[in-house]
Amino acid sequence: MPSATDPEHIAISKSKGIKIDWKDGHRSEYALQYLRDHCPCASCTGAHGTPPAPKSGAPQDSGNPFVMFKPALKMVAVEPVGNYAVRINWSDGHNSGIYSYEHFRHICPCAECRALFR
Repeated sequence: MPSATDPEHIAISKSKGIKIDWKDGHRSEYALQYLRDHCPCASCTGAHGTPPAPKSGAPQDSGNPFVMFKPALKMVAVEPVGNYAVRINWSDGHNSGIYSYEHFRHICPCAECRALFR
């Protein structure tokens, strides 16, 4: 029986997100901002005693009261990491997150997976 964390097919759109068809028949779709907000790197998760990075919906104080434009988030590049993960290079300069297939399945936004994994 295939594992729930074995991808069958991965479709990547640098401007929209990632879709994964899993070997167990499940399909997951991840929007760009959702993926960026669920980056598993130490900086974003608060590992090593640092505070976690704020999610996109959290208010942020940039110090500039006149921010009028925020460029659209995009994936600049996506590269495989062994046979177990991908690294995403983001347009905001972030590139330290290694998204394992297990992590992808754990953060699947569908109702079925949210109930199962969280």
